[in-house]
This record gives sequence, C-alpha cells and structure tokens, in this order.
Amino acid sequence: MYGAGAGAAAAYNSPVNFTKYFKGLAKVTRTFSLDVGPVRAQGVPAVLVAVTGLVLAGGVARALARSSDRLPETLREARALAQTMRSDVPKLPS
Repeated sequence: MYGAGAGAAAAYNSPVNFTKYFKGLAKVTRTFSLDVGPVRAQGVPAVLVAVTGLVLAGGVARALARSSDRLPETLREARALAQTMRSDVPKLPS
C-alpha cells in the first residue's frame, strides 16, 4: 500500500481482549433499564423490549409509506368505527 494508509493495516493486527469487551457489554446490559407506564424491565429483557419497539416502529413507518395514498380513507373509516363503538349514544335533536 502507498501513502497515508500504509500503516493502517498494522492497527488491525493488534490482539483483541474479548474478556474486557464482554465484561463491558455485560455491565451495559445490567445497568440498562426501561420504564414505560406499567411495564418495567431491566438488563437483557429491557434491551430486547427496546429493540422490538424499534423494529415495530420501523415496520409501521414502512407500511404507512407504502400505503400513503390510501391513508386518508383508512383514517376516515377508523374514525367512523370509533364513533360507532362509543359507549355514549348521541341523542337525536328534538
């Protein structure tokens, strides 16, 4: 290799201490906590819940982007369904 990148390959030949890496990772997962309303999680389950939330949010965003042309009609139908399912019955004007 020529130029400034010639010494960069030597940096990749250094040994990696995996025990320090995994100890640091374990410390981060132990201290990670998640409190959302009644749901409380700590450690690895909290990380899994957070990752699941990110994946679900990405899926919802992708679905909305794909069906953006039908979104107004869908929202109108959802509003009509919510009004139909209301517990209080509107009175007829007299």
